[in-house]
Amino acid sequence: MPHVVTQSCCSDGSCVYACPVNCIHPSPDEPGFATAEMLYIDPLACVDCGACVSACPVGAISPDTKLTDNQLPFIELNAAFYPKREGRIPPTSKLAPVIEAPRIEPRKGPLTVAIVGSGPAAMYAADELLTQRGVRVNMFEKLPTPYGLVRAGVAPDHQSTKRVTKLFDRMAEQNGLTLYLNVEVGKHISHADLLEHHHAVLYAVGAPNDRRLDIEGMNLPGTGTATEVVAWFNGHPDFTDLAVDLSGERVVIIGNGNVALDVARILTSDPDQLARTDIADHALRALRSSRVQEVVIAARRGPQFSAFTLPELIGLTTTCDVVLDAADHQQVIVDLAGVTDPLTRNKLEILAKLGDASAPITRPRIRLAYNVTPHRVLGDQRVTGIEFTGSGAGVLEAGMVLTSIGYRGKAIADLPFDERAGVVPNDGGRVVDSPGTYVAGWIKRGPTGFIGSNKSCAAETVHRLVEDYNRGRLGDPDHRPAALDKLVRGRQPAVVDAAGWRAIDAAEIARGGGVRPRGKFTQVPDMLAAAATAPRPPLGKRLLAGLRH
Repeated sequence: MPHVVTQSCCSDGSCVYACPVNCIHPSPDEPGFATAEMLYIDPLACVDCGACVSACPVGAISPDTKLTDNQLPFIELNAAFYPKREGRIPPTSKLAPVIEAPRIEPRKGPLTVAIVGSGPAAMYAADELLTQRGVRVNMFEKLPTPYGLVRAGVAPDHQSTKRVTKLFDRMAEQNGLTLYLNVEVGKHISHADLLEHHHAVLYAVGAPNDRRLDIEGMNLPGTGTATEVVAWFNGHPDFTDLAVDLSGERVVIIGNGNVALDVARILTSDPDQLARTDIADHALRALRSSRVQEVVIAARRGPQFSAFTLPELIGLTTTCDVVLDAADHQQVIVDLAGVTDPLTRNKLEILAKLGDASAPITRPRIRLAYNVTPHRVLGDQRVTGIEFTGSGAGVLEAGMVLTSIGYRGKAIADLPFDERAGVVPNDGGRVVDSPGTYVAGWIKRGPTGFIGSNKSCAAETVHRLVEDYNRGRLGDPDHRPAALDKLVRGRQPAVVDAAGWRAIDAAEIARGGGVRPRGKFTQVPDMLAAAATAPRPPLGKRLLAGLRH
């Protein structure tokens, strides 16, 4: 009964370290880890101990006898990662290699680090730093709620993936970590302020901007980006009022990465099923009145170059009606004859089994379209369609056109920025020509990888930071620790601390009524009102905290 990794894998790597027989690969020290679509359990080496199950932060691992029908393809997918062999592989009795935390050389006073951002890269960096005594981390987030794209970017029907927030909650409770939520660096506090109060500043702010498609008509009402729509149905306060018009029968999405699949799946899902997720109320209301019958996911290149991952494709085809045009079916067969890469072959074999787009539409469906290049968006007052060139040239009527062609980093005040790559120039996380400043996550490496990919990325940056600290390259803070708290609260009286976040979290869970994981607040004033209900710590604890500062 080997265990199996399923499509909710976040590539965190915790299971790798927990496995006593080193049967989960690729591991963080192996070349393919950073680009792996998921991790895989070797069925011949697995000893069924279950250590990986408890270690997995998103519940992605199950015994093969407990998989749902939709998860059964992952038995073969896990096995296919490994070469064909006979018999059972004897256990190695050797834990997978663990990358040790950097050793901090004792100095007078603690190492103090500011982390800007609170998403996965930020949380993993804080956790890596706080594995040792004598470290204090102050984390700054512009929203009243933490965890970045895990909260606002993971599709609401992927609740298993969102379970990683439970891991982040445990990280946030560690001694030495102080949350400053609802505080925007660059507005309430500057980069120079942070350097004055810390040994180092680490930015883990992601890549918040969408890459834009420069064609005629992309400024018409009814156009937008898939990532904006994801933020809209996830209840991000900046996108609550996004104009999402679902009155047309067709939506076209340009680009076929995982985000495009997420949006297409939500737009064609049964609202009653979504009502059991944490989807924002305004989005659920819109979907209940939606007239969308087809979402077309359009790609410039052929099927063998599909940008979505294999796990996401499996998840999509087992939950939605997905179809191909006859010409695309034929292209899949042609591609299969010439492709040797096993991952690509697996994708093509699944595509080859999809239904025919010429069949009547009986319920909302998704159509994958290949070899089509967007030329212009049609319409006068608003979108009415889109014109394509290429082998699939023609016009598609559409009530909404979205682009999903990638993310891009945003320049940070007082830091260098590579406009072409959309990242802060760095050497393994050290910001070029900016002593004491570091980056992790997408702002460091670009928008690649998955949630768990940020773990090894953050670890690399923290190793560089600690190395600089140990070698005396980081100057001591100019102020006592208590001065930072006074500065922040003077600039932003509505700061939300860890207790305030716990109050928001508890209120949202209560709003779910036991039917939904939570009922999200989508307006900042509502979040702040919930945070204000947090009980103040007893006087003794407040005095102790003051002495500690």
